[in-house]
Amino acid sequence: MRNAMLLSLAILLPLLTSPAFSQDPPLTVVSFGGAYGAAQKKHMIDPYMEKTKQKVLFDDYSGGVAQMKAQVEANKILWDVVDIEAIDLERACSEGLLEVIPQSILSKGSDGTPAQKDFLPAALANECGIGVMVWANIFAFNEKTIGKVFPKTITDIFDTTKIPGKRGLRKRPQVNLEWALLADGVPKEKLYEVLATEKGQQRAFAKLDTIKSDIIWFDSWSQAPQLLNDGGAIIVQSANGRIYDAIAKDGKSFQIVWDGNLYDLDVWSIIKGTTHKQAALDFIAFATGSKPLAGMADIAYGPTRQSSMAFVPPQVIPFLPSSHLDKGLKADSLFWSDYGESLGVKFNQWLLE
Repeated sequence: MRNAMLLSLAILLPLLTSPAFSQDPPLTVVSFGGAYGAAQKKHMIDPYMEKTKQKVLFDDYSGGVAQMKAQVEANKILWDVVDIEAIDLERACSEGLLEVIPQSILSKGSDGTPAQKDFLPAALANECGIGVMVWANIFAFNEKTIGKVFPKTITDIFDTTKIPGKRGLRKRPQVNLEWALLADGVPKEKLYEVLATEKGQQRAFAKLDTIKSDIIWFDSWSQAPQLLNDGGAIIVQSANGRIYDAIAKDGKSFQIVWDGNLYDLDVWSIIKGTTHKQAALDFIAFATGSKPLAGMADIAYGPTRQSSMAFVPPQVIPFLPSSHLDKGLKADSLFWSDYGESLGVKFNQWLLE
C-alpha cells in the first residue's frame, strides 16, 4: 500500500508543479465589463493566461476613484490591475492610490519600433498608467424612437421642445458640465478656463437645470444601449464603443453623433500596495503589446500604438474617435484632478435640489 502511494505521488508531483498547475495566487484585473470587457478578455486576458498559465480573475466596476481609495486607506487591497479613465488617473496618481509603472517593461512594437516612439505621447504621459485605447464620450439616438427630428449637435440634447423625450446621462459631473457649457455657447478653447470659475460652474448647472426633469441617470456604461433599446431614453450619453457594438453585432438602429465628443484614454494601472506587483507588471507589459491593443478596435476604440493599426480592419477606422477629433475636444485630466472632488460635491448637492 505504501509503495502504491509513493508511486502515485511520484506520478502526480511533476504535474502539480508544472506551469499548467501553477500555484501562484490569481491576479485580479478590474475593468468596465460589457463589450469593452469582452474585447479585453478575448485579446488580453485569455491570451495572457494561455501564455503564462497565470490565473486571472477578471471583474468589473463603474469607474471613479472611490473604491480604489477605500482599499488603499483601509490597507485592504482587493484589486491588482485596474482600467482607469484618464480623466480620473491624475487624481488617483496624485493621491497615492497607484504604483509607478516603469516604461522599461514595455515591449517594442510589432514592427520593431521602440515603445516610447510607438505609443501616443498621451498614453505614456502619466507615470501611474499605460494607455490602453482612445475612446470618446458621445451621444446617440435610436432611429425607431427619436421621432421625425434627428439630433445633430450638442445643443439638441438641451432642446426638449425641438426633440422631446428623456435623456440618459451618466451620473457624474465629468462630461455633463462640459456639454452644458458647450451647449450654452462657450467655445471649445475656452471651456475649461470658464469651468474653473465659480460663475462658469453656476452657468453649467443652470444649463443642466433646463433638462433636469428629463434626465434618466445611470451609473454603468452598459446601461446606455439598454436605455436606447427599450425606449427609456431617446438620447443617451455613451462611450462610443458601446453604441458601435450594438450597431455592428446586434444590428441596432442606433446612430452616433460626434459633435461635442470628449475623447480621452483609458489606461492600465496598478493599485498601490498590491502584493502581486510583479505579476501586475508582467500582465501590463503583455496587454500593451501591438496585437493585444489592436483588439480594442473590435468595439471601435483606437489603439494607443501606431504599430497596432496594421491589425485594425479598414472598415472600422471611420468609427474610431481618432477619425472625429475635429468635432470634439480632449478631456482635461489635470482639470479634473484639481476640481474633481469639489465639483463632485456640488454635483451631488445639485442632484438633491
